[in-house]
Amino acid sequence: MTQAPPPDDQQWMRHALALAAQGKGRVEPNPMVGCVIVRDHVALAEGFHQKFGGPHAEREALSALPAGCDPAGATWYVTLEPCCHTGKTPPCSDAVIAARPRRVVVAAVDPFPEVAGRGIAQIRAAGIEVEVGVCEAEANRLNAPFIKRIRQRQPWVIAKWAMTLDGKIATHCGNSQWISGEASRRRVHQVRGQVDAIVTGIGSVLADDPTLTARPPGPRTAARIVMDDRAQVPLDSTLIKTQSLAGLHVMVGAAAPQDRIDALRNTGCGVIVNASGTRTGGVEQLMAWCHDQGMTNILLEAGAGVLASFFEVDAIDEYQIFIAPKLVGGSTAPGPLGGVGLSQIAQSPSLEPLQVETIEGDLLVTTRRVR
Repeated sequence: MTQAPPPDDQQWMRHALALAAQGKGRVEPNPMVGCVIVRDHVALAEGFHQKFGGPHAEREALSALPAGCDPAGATWYVTLEPCCHTGKTPPCSDAVIAARPRRVVVAAVDPFPEVAGRGIAQIRAAGIEVEVGVCEAEANRLNAPFIKRIRQRQPWVIAKWAMTLDGKIATHCGNSQWISGEASRRRVHQVRGQVDAIVTGIGSVLADDPTLTARPPGPRTAARIVMDDRAQVPLDSTLIKTQSLAGLHVMVGAAAPQDRIDALRNTGCGVIVNASGTRTGGVEQLMAWCHDQGMTNILLEAGAGVLASFFEVDAIDEYQIFIAPKLVGGSTAPGPLGGVGLSQIAQSPSLEPLQVETIEGDLLVTTRRVR
């Protein structure tokens, strides 16, 4: 039977995880990492990876040590295996070893191929005790988008929608503004400011003329991506007019009129041609394109058709669903997932237990796909 870690280990590691989470939206495509240096049950220093290209958590913690404080003999709590290669920063494993800790506690192994256990092995080879796996599930959950990007070469996909209590995302006339309240919409803007891209469909563009930017701006500026088979994005749309604020890309079908494609490109808009000829094939191509652009997280803010395309290829990792205390009815009023749908309830993807939060009268229900 595996022995549970001492309560102190879990306490300090959870504190390190809370520190790591402060890097969300700032460190990607790197992982979020936190570090706490502890001796005699007292934290000597702590730090977290604050921005991409900046010092990693271990070096941030070292730089936070009080003047004259020698960390020798301390226990280090690190949420992800210290790196052992030179990238934008030097190896953290060297810095840890040089600090002469008595013990290093690591939550999770880094899946990045140039690390993947080598950092742990290097520290152990220096005669330092290393324990791995304290709060491992929590650490891997925090960095699930990073892990997916490394292992599957795809970004993490968050599907967001607002719906009425009877499950409608718009009326039968297409009206959808506004289903959720102002507080819920502020939460969506926070998420927009933490992702690399926001994906929508041409139906939403024609109906709502959205901007799809974070207001106020967040740590990241998301590219806007429109799935638009016939290259119908209006040249006078807000998306076209605001390209100085955020990049715009349109995924068009191979049969889209060339004059429309040329007109979009002439505005400075990027055009991605869906070579597959199918909506689901376009999703797979777009996922690969987003990875190649260095993207870690993408947000779907789209209608039932685009959401269904991602759902049908099992590309959605996380759901953020805002449920408002409103009713609209109507057999033709759309629900969030269009398409043909599943034929059997048993075919439904496995989802984690729901997390429910009240936001000024609305409910925010979040869950993740169980892989």
